[in-house]
Amino acid sequence: MDADFFLIQKMKRGDEAAIELFVRKYYPLILNYCRYHTYIGGTAEDLAQETFERFFRSFASYRHSGKLANYLYVIAGNLCRDSMKKRRDMLPGELPDPGEDPLDAVEGRLDLERAVKKLPEEMREVIILHYFQHLKIREVAEITGIGLPLAKYRLRKAKTMLKAYLGEEE
Repeated sequence: MDADFFLIQKMKRGDEAAIELFVRKYYPLILNYCRYHTYIGGTAEDLAQETFERFFRSFASYRHSGKLANYLYVIAGNLCRDSMKKRRDMLPGELPDPGEDPLDAVEGRLDLERAVKKLPEEMREVIILHYFQHLKIREVAEITGIGLPLAKYRLRKAKTMLKAYLGEEE
């Protein structure tokens, strides 16, 4: 049994401290994930909050198997995709530039973010989960619902594309 299993059990018994611990543990991960998908701070915060709202709405029927973070990433990923579809319908053209995060002022980071935005969605997802969320490729495959060989292929292909976008030909 893992620590999340016991945390979920406490949450199901109504332990407020366990719920607070859960949110403190996973909210920063989910917010960071949403930021990589939206590039707009306020929208990312809304999506992260919606992720937790959806989780708690269906919490009574939640059955813990695997990693809890993976389950949250799936919810957040679906919300981010829905948000991007709505945004594309409303605003044609490119996504807005990254927000006012001080780290975004670093030129190399901006170049990388722009290059990641150019990737096809399925490859962008693999890159974000593996490199920015620090998940193992097996976990990436599980979250995205694809086989391990396909996840490895997408990661390799995305890295090649990023190198080309960044002018770092092999």
